[in-house]
Amino acid sequence: MSGTFPQSLSKSASDFTIRYPLRWKGKVGALIGLAGLLLAVIIFSTTLGSVHIPFSRCFEVLLSQVPFLHITPSWPETFDTIILDIRLPRILLAGLVGAALAIAGATYQGLFRNPLADPYLLGVASGAGLGATVGFLIPFPMQWMSFGAVPLFAFLGGLGAVAVVYSLARVGKTLPATTLILAGVALGAFLSSITSYLLTICGEELHGIVFWLLGGLSLTKWAEVGIVFPCVIAGVIVIWLHARPLNVMQLDEEQAQQLGINVEKVKLILLVAATLITSAAVCFTGLIGFVGIIVPHAVRLIWGPDHRFLLPLSVLVGSIFLILADALAHTLLPPTEIPVGVITAFCGAPFFLYLLRRKKGLAFF
Repeated sequence: MSGTFPQSLSKSASDFTIRYPLRWKGKVGALIGLAGLLLAVIIFSTTLGSVHIPFSRCFEVLLSQVPFLHITPSWPETFDTIILDIRLPRILLAGLVGAALAIAGATYQGLFRNPLADPYLLGVASGAGLGATVGFLIPFPMQWMSFGAVPLFAFLGGLGAVAVVYSLARVGKTLPATTLILAGVALGAFLSSITSYLLTICGEELHGIVFWLLGGLSLTKWAEVGIVFPCVIAGVIVIWLHARPLNVMQLDEEQAQQLGINVEKVKLILLVAATLITSAAVCFTGLIGFVGIIVPHAVRLIWGPDHRFLLPLSVLVGSIFLILADALAHTLLPPTEIPVGVITAFCGAPFFLYLLRRKKGLAFF
């Protein structure tokens, strides 16, 4: 490589010694602080609902579930049912879905170097939406691991759509990013048109389909958390392990190849991981928009573009954001429940505009 180093790279060793550890300490501190905030938000959210339960009682009920910690119950048995069987699974699923959408959005934005990329860029949303619509309309009952046909069809629809996009966009052994995005947009429009047609002829199922498409976490069970949790954790670990190659690929794919990065292999791994966790997230909750595009940008504006920290920070912020959004969704207008996708867009957009105004523009990379 020829040419002079940028001014930022020509500083003395003492500058690096002083400044970089401080940056690391600040970001590690942010990770610890957000993890503590996430725990506080989870506990606080258990107090919200049609039945008022004091914060201290909720905390005691949750502490009673900690192994080797014996607490004599001094609360009604109904509190256990409300907190542990109704509210806690919903809160944890919201956190998992928020984390999945946020890290998938950050991955797509970094992979395609496109600030408009989100987890649904390659057709996951349209495929899952069509699959869920078909699941609602099939004339015979189906069961999948004690669940109905809708989650199964939505999951398969999301994965199938991305598989078709990948096969259409692949050219030999390479996968051009522009071709991949265009194929995703085109297939997404095609699948959405089929879904729109089915909505016009679905009759009595229209309300359920529309509510699913807008996203929601009502009637969440522990079984759903048990299915989504391992998928999200595995996907997050795989993506984070590729944070350094993702940083290098921000320069240019050709330069990354020269620096020893197997660009096509990294692309495939990240696409599969991000698609898997997105499909797992939306199959039970519907299409919750805005989280995957807004959270990574907010984290990037506040803490910088280094994916080693951007990815885990996005996980924590995405979890906190969606838990709070869902809490608003089911407490704002009781007994009516607002689709959580409406809340995420309504609350997220002004906050993001405030960040843009404060930073005087969006420096993406």
